[in-house]
Amino acid sequence: MKLTTSAAGTTPVSYERFESTVSSSTVDAALQSTHYSPYWLEHSQRPEALAALEGFITTDLLVIGGGYTGLWTALLAKEAQPDREVVLIEAQRIGWAASGRNGGFCEASLVHGESNGEKHLPAENARLTELGTENLADLINTIRRYDIDCDLRLGGVLNVATEEHQVPWLHEEADTQGADRVLDAAATRELINSPLFKAGLWEKDGTVLVHPAKLAWGLRRVALELGVKIFEHTSGEDLTSTADFIQVHTRAGRIRAQRVALATNAFPSLHKRHRLHTIPVYDYALMTEPLTAAQRESIGWSQDIGLADLSNRFHYSRPTVDENGGWRLLYGGYDAVYHYGREVNPEHDRHDETFRKLAAHFIGTFPQLEGISFSHAWGGAIDTCSRFFAFFDTSHDGRVAYCAGFTGLGVGATRFGARVMLDLLSGDTTELIQLAMVRKKPLPFPPEPAAWLGVKLMTHALAKADRQQGKRGPFLKVMDAVGMGFDS
Repeated sequence: MKLTTSAAGTTPVSYERFESTVSSSTVDAALQSTHYSPYWLEHSQRPEALAALEGFITTDLLVIGGGYTGLWTALLAKEAQPDREVVLIEAQRIGWAASGRNGGFCEASLVHGESNGEKHLPAENARLTELGTENLADLINTIRRYDIDCDLRLGGVLNVATEEHQVPWLHEEADTQGADRVLDAAATRELINSPLFKAGLWEKDGTVLVHPAKLAWGLRRVALELGVKIFEHTSGEDLTSTADFIQVHTRAGRIRAQRVALATNAFPSLHKRHRLHTIPVYDYALMTEPLTAAQRESIGWSQDIGLADLSNRFHYSRPTVDENGGWRLLYGGYDAVYHYGREVNPEHDRHDETFRKLAAHFIGTFPQLEGISFSHAWGGAIDTCSRFFAFFDTSHDGRVAYCAGFTGLGVGATRFGARVMLDLLSGDTTELIQLAMVRKKPLPFPPEPAAWLGVKLMTHALAKADRQQGKRGPFLKVMDAVGMGFDS
């Protein structure tokens, strides 16, 4: 690996420096044969598309959106009431968006981490932790009960400090969570070998790994087996109501339902009043070619565990085994890109500047993998809200429920969101619908151009904090005070 010298007088943080010290030719070679599409979706188990809706149908429950949120809503509804008619419509194909292109980290947290939950909902944070743990356990049990093949791995996640000032943060986290002891640099590198790692905390509970697309396809199979009618390439165009039913028009059909669950997440809601509560922020990832035996030995990583660092602009990484038995590494995160106008556009799925950064960061983190190449690079929109965990709403006298805003933590939390929506639609008074998490909504984002400017300022402030040993400047302190601050 050829290295160049950083600009004189600069002291970039550990990852940022690799953008100048890892040569352009090394990055070019690593990305030379990259296919720019989601790795997870290129799998022989991807099912054939289901037919689009044509004509008029009626149903007890209509679910709009075929990602995790919608699939869990349909599945849980049929489990609770097998005779209930449930219809799910998906504008494209099941799992094609966030549910089929995320990193596959399935976490117990419902509130994007203990500290974020304490900041927003201190009175019920402990109970939300319990509910999150129960939700993850129930999710795992569902996978096992229905024999869903999604490469489930229960090893947890290794959080690593890559800067000296981050080491005390691991100790604070260990004290708060009652987790295993903090590992020193040598012990951390025995698990995953990088010269960058100064300490680590292996949290063995609370996170599992999955093949995200296979999970979506597995939920689809189970929903169909339970009697859910699924129509793909069927988008809901508008929603109207009478005293007796809710009606949704599609391009070639019409659905009359008693209840409707809106599960469109990052995509524009059929309710315009929700649209200021989320923005689509794009996240990006790379997948390596299969590692050789020598490369695997050099990196260690014999445990099926995920990896994340503690920077504000954090990275995540995890192993996966492909259909031919090849052992690969996914590497993503760092940049969070917002495009002016809240637009969700397939053109945004490719962001070469970020892919080059990620390649340089990966090579700098694991210099023993010199010569590695990346088979796939892709991106996708995260439904981001200002408090960084899901919010809920109802309309039409409680006959329509809405859930969104998972902010990158939806692999597990969407199942909980589905439970909440079904409780809201039931009309019953349950523990879940009385939670402040469900009753309170996050602050909306301002309209453009203020939203775009605010995201730019936040990104700049987070990068500056990383360069200043995590110290939060005035802008971040103001955002923290008003409830819109982010701290990974």
